[in-house]
Amino acid sequence: MLNRVQKRNLTKRDYVTLSSMIFALFFGAGNLIFPLHLGQLAGGHWGIAAAGFLITAVLLPLLSVLAVCVTKSKGVYDIGKPLGATFAVVFMVLIHFTIGPFFGTPRTATVSFTVGLAPFFPAKYQSLALLLFSAAFFGLAYYLSVEQSKIMARVGKLLNPLFLLLLVAIFAVAFSSPLAHAGSTSATAAYQTAGFTNGFLQGYNTMDALAGLALGVTIVTAVNFMGQTDPNKAAWVTARAGFFSMAFEGLIYVLLILLGAQSLSQFKLSDNGGVAFDQIVNHYMGNVGQAILAVLIITTCLTTAIGLVAAFAQDFHKHFGFLSYKAWLRITCLASFLTANVGLNQIIAWSTPVLMFLYPLAMALIFLSILSPLFHKSSVVYVWVVVFTVVPAVFDMVAAFPAVVSQSTFGQAMAHVQSFLPLASSGMDWLVPALVGAVFGTAHYLLLQRAKTSTGMEVPMKR
Repeated sequence: MLNRVQKRNLTKRDYVTLSSMIFALFFGAGNLIFPLHLGQLAGGHWGIAAAGFLITAVLLPLLSVLAVCVTKSKGVYDIGKPLGATFAVVFMVLIHFTIGPFFGTPRTATVSFTVGLAPFFPAKYQSLALLLFSAAFFGLAYYLSVEQSKIMARVGKLLNPLFLLLLVAIFAVAFSSPLAHAGSTSATAAYQTAGFTNGFLQGYNTMDALAGLALGVTIVTAVNFMGQTDPNKAAWVTARAGFFSMAFEGLIYVLLILLGAQSLSQFKLSDNGGVAFDQIVNHYMGNVGQAILAVLIITTCLTTAIGLVAAFAQDFHKHFGFLSYKAWLRITCLASFLTANVGLNQIIAWSTPVLMFLYPLAMALIFLSILSPLFHKSSVVYVWVVVFTVVPAVFDMVAAFPAVVSQSTFGQAMAHVQSFLPLASSGMDWLVPALVGAVFGTAHYLLLQRAKTSTGMEVPMKR
């Protein structure tokens, strides 16, 4: 199909549409509820917490898009390929199942229902209502993503502008009559002393750094359908549009965090940002606001669901071609529907430890990909960094599991060993080992380069 695409130069309107699509694919369920919740947790310390959050929720996703561009990758598989085909496949599967049918994609439906529609149903009917809503939600996601060439138009030109219009309306009302001065609200104990670090870790919950790697295949496919089939030109177009979309996303995050901090003067700290958003909108607009919020939340979650199910199907069809794109699309939509009916709180509780394991690996691979031209994608650098990163990442995963795992004999033994690692108390114990791995990997690469110069041997690398 791509062979029949006509090559052409992109107009400003094309860039706006592409940036809108990238923004919409990234900005979904967690992107609304977690910044609001962070604002409530941080209170008067919202500024320093926002700085940490923006690193993992904006800078890292942007770098993941740039990593795809620098390496001219077409998906998450190519990002892991320097470590070998087996690692690349395993990493791709872990990423896609995490942001796909196990956690991320089901969350788009559960957040849509919890925030937008649950207030309209009595408690005894909510399980049935979620079942029916999630079936319709993923049925629509399937319909809108089944034709790959139309995803950008449906998301970038139709759904995302509607979402932004509604969000701007909510911001206009809320900030024209703020609930309080954000600096005067109380912060939870953790954010009084470690606001930046906790904000940084909260950014994991958006899953956007992982999504940036996984959605690379969908973004690159859309760019190709726009006539940019040359890898160098496609990379430049993707990087430029990604920068604008991520910058705009960062602005919205700051406003949401601020709104959450202000809300503490009127509401108690909520269990999740979905409850807080519902309270804030109802305070300002009543039932009309609840209806607006329902449309807003369903729209933004649907755009992200479209991107996630399409990326899953595209990558799995490419690497497991015994099933078609449409077959993989049906599988991920059905699996996401089943997981969605577990409930939002359970999804968040069990996704956190997986994210604590995958995020350090993803961050390491993102930075390695961006810097890869400096060491010609040498596999030895990748191996040293990833090996040194994966061990503390396992410790972080076990510590983040619900009490049934983390407080078990095994969990406590792991926690004891983890306590000896630098920055363990802040959940950043992977950082120092990763840097040590980078030093050893670079030294190993330079030794191989010297050997190549003196003997003519080639340096091991993956292309």
